[in-house]
Amino acid sequence: MSTGKDDTAAPVAATREDNTGRPKGLGPTGWLRWAWRILTSMRTALILLFLLAVGAIPGSFLPQNVVSVEEVNTYFREHPELAPWLDRFYLFDVFSSPWYAAIYLLLFVSLAGCVIPRAITHARAVRARPVQTPRNLGRMPYAARFTTDADPETVLDRARGVLKGYRTERYGDSVSAETGYLREAGNVLFHLALLGLLLALAAGAFFGYRGNLLLVEGDGFANTLTSYDAIYPGHWTDTDDLEPFTVHLDDFEASFIEDGDLRGQAESYVADLTYRESPEDEQARHRLEVNHPLSVGGVQVYLLGHGYAPEFEVRNADGEVVFDQPVPFIHRETRSFTSDGVVKVPDTGDEEQLGFVGVFLPSAVETEDGELISDFPGARNPQVTLEGYRGDLGLVDPQSVYQLRTTGMEELGSSPVLEMGDTWRLPDGAGSITFSGYSEYVSLQVNRDGARLPALAAASLAVLGLLVTLFVRPRRVWVRAVTGEDGRTTVELAGLGKTEAAGDNAEFHELTTELAQRLRNASEGPDAEGPESGPDPHTPQDPSGSTTTRE
Repeated sequence: MSTGKDDTAAPVAATREDNTGRPKGLGPTGWLRWAWRILTSMRTALILLFLLAVGAIPGSFLPQNVVSVEEVNTYFREHPELAPWLDRFYLFDVFSSPWYAAIYLLLFVSLAGCVIPRAITHARAVRARPVQTPRNLGRMPYAARFTTDADPETVLDRARGVLKGYRTERYGDSVSAETGYLREAGNVLFHLALLGLLLALAAGAFFGYRGNLLLVEGDGFANTLTSYDAIYPGHWTDTDDLEPFTVHLDDFEASFIEDGDLRGQAESYVADLTYRESPEDEQARHRLEVNHPLSVGGVQVYLLGHGYAPEFEVRNADGEVVFDQPVPFIHRETRSFTSDGVVKVPDTGDEEQLGFVGVFLPSAVETEDGELISDFPGARNPQVTLEGYRGDLGLVDPQSVYQLRTTGMEELGSSPVLEMGDTWRLPDGAGSITFSGYSEYVSLQVNRDGARLPALAAASLAVLGLLVTLFVRPRRVWVRAVTGEDGRTTVELAGLGKTEAAGDNAEFHELTTELAQRLRNASEGPDAEGPESGPDPHTPQDPSGSTTTRE
């Protein structure tokens, strides 16, 4: 893709002088041309590709909002000083960050500037005639000479028959042949497919969207903007016209490895869903698993993970039920699924509101030190501990559902360890809270990307182009036939393999042998000569001999 010149060399200032006697510079046009040459050089494309790969590294080990908002929130809680700084550099949104988009755009322009001119050049080369026959064929990596009684026209005619699959051209007393154009075509196809892949990914980002949500067992979801916990629409996505499908989570089951070194690791996640593509359509069922998404209305619904939603019943001082529903808790890690959550009760029947910060232990056990932990992610012995607060929850201001602002609230103390069915009666007659059970929830990602199939096609073409580049060998062959002083025809065959692949000369020797055999069969005289006997044609010989080969 380079021109053979140093594309990164600084432009040389012109030595011409203007009317004032001062040297004239390149000027704006010259600098723009120089910058374009730098941008479209192969070296720059490789550097940008490397930067794109390096830029993707933070997205592989830092949680991303587009994948799991819960994990990002957990990271903020665990690293309250570092996380805001990382967020300033968009490291929780790497693939939608301005700096990543800049690298992406520059790489696209660089590849386009490299590949499109190369494709045009290759198209011209394919239509062009094979190169003229060199004057001295003995200097080629492979060269062989023999004599025959056949006339030169017959020799060249037989040579065309031998060179099947080659594109041939007659030049005077010789035939020039070329093959292996597909190698360069594969190279061009590979790079054009990369451009197509970049375009497909960009189109998906502009016209598609991704959304994340939690869905508790027994609850449903309608594909509307307000139903998402977080949504990332493309720049040209109309969020007022989303696909009108609905999904209901009937049941969820997670299984874990019970024994061995892998004890506690997830074995399978299975969610049973019912859905409708539109309100008028009939209800259908789907078994949602990891890597087995639901496709509905051109949208894919992926199962990302799961968690627990403890169920609480809260009564006010008068004994009236003011809150009764499951509350999703976010797990700290997946080995034990110890989870943290917040219960907010804004309507208690009086001016004061209630809030609770809780820890859910799905398989609670007590250590030798008396510490309560969870030793397994499955719900074998679910227990909850709570800290209660009374006052103003501050719901007027936007806030996370997973955080409780305790500033200005009165602390009610800590609850005893609650098993299912246990009730904690709040001090000062503030009411009571009962741990009535638990449900499970799933975290889902809804993804609309209409460019998935074009991206797949482009990736497949890139692989095809790479295979063609690796396995096709371009070759050139020349055959010259001239009448010698003795009246016999001297035949020279030379070959040039344009790659380092072994076996090129063996193929050329087979062509020489086949041509000599055809000429022998066509000769009327019984004493027609083929290639003179001697050492292996692959061995360099003295040019003065009747058979000459070079490597």
